[in-house]
Amino acid sequence: MGLAKDAPYSDITYKIIGAAMEVHNKLGPGHKEIVYQKALSAKMLEAGLSFEEEKPIEIFIDDVSVGLLYLDHLVEGTVVVEEKAFSHLLTNEEIAQVITYLAATGLPVGLLLNFGRKRLEFKRIFPPKKLEGWQKRIQRYLWKPSIR
Repeated sequence: MGLAKDAPYSDITYKIIGAAMEVHNKLGPGHKEIVYQKALSAKMLEAGLSFEEEKPIEIFIDDVSVGLLYLDHLVEGTVVVEEKAFSHLLTNEEIAQVITYLAATGLPVGLLLNFGRKRLEFKRIFPPKKLEGWQKRIQRYLWKPSIR
């Protein structure tokens, strides 16, 4: 979980991770996700980051709106941040959720934060370079509209 200084948007992700660490150090594990989300908003504001909370992203098929995804945070218009409060380690399912958000928005980087463990767990996630194999691997995790 090292911080790659040469990764794209590392200046922004570094500030977000710092704010998340401050939240985790003050609150510790055991709270609901919304508590961490609100606390992270406050700390990112203090850090001078601009963001949107619970940002709705509309999903379209052939100009028809088929649903909405909600990003926990969209920071500086470039970084998708997804917060979790799980007592278990992050899994491929949570990673796939962030990749889905990146695919839906076309944004360059995501951060997955887990506040539910003794130590803050974080992963910096980038969209895959080749979509064909990637789509097959995470198909079961992608959002699907309900059929009525």
